[in-house]
Amino acid sequence: MTKLLEDIEIYEVFAKVKAEEPLRHCGNVMATDSVGAKVYAYKMYDEFPWTEMVVVPRRVMVTVVKTK
Repeated sequence: MTKLLEDIEIYEVFAKVKAEEPLRHCGNVMATDSVGAKVYAYKMYDEFPWTEMVVVPRRVMVTVVKTK
């Protein structure tokens, strides 16, 4: 594996249109850092006038329930 591929991380993307709505999962992007993830998410998921959009590294997400 090349060094570049080792540095790539998956970020989950969440966003909402109205301030009173909960965040919803839009998809994910791959980037080498959070700045790149923000840019990729903004460009890839620009189909709505979002009031908020966040990216979360998949590695920090906590599993609550997992069935076999």
